[in-house]
Amino acid sequence: MQGSAHPYEFPIDVVHEDIDFMGHVNNASYLKWVQEAVISHWRGLAPPDAVAQHLWVALKHEITYRRPAFLDDDVVATVLLEKVHGARAFYETVIKRGSEVLAEVKSSWCCVDAETLRPARLAQSVIDTFFVKTGE
Repeated sequence: MQGSAHPYEFPIDVVHEDIDFMGHVNNASYLKWVQEAVISHWRGLAPPDAVAQHLWVALKHEITYRRPAFLDDDVVATVLLEKVHGARAFYETVIKRGSEVLAEVKSSWCCVDAETLRPARLAQSVIDTFFVKTGE
């Protein structure tokens, strides 16, 4: 256990292209949103040198859909980094409209070196920036 993660909120614009033939957000849009939210989380919290040296590749997404979203809904994805193990990071992302949970997503990602594109472990000091320090 690496402590409590700093929650990261990522606002989502529901646009016409997200809407499917049934009049609500297409399932594929949730995947796009999660990918955008996790990458934004990394870029927003990691030190700039770590962002420049590392990229992320999605390994797995497991999405549980709870309620539909519609055009122009105010939607927010809250990203939590659950843990980092080796070159892998495990995330939970909850997508909400107000207090309503629309979808819950578990995903795993592989960190890769930006030059070699080979799996890369993050320094513990970088990992620590994503978690609440004891006593905070």
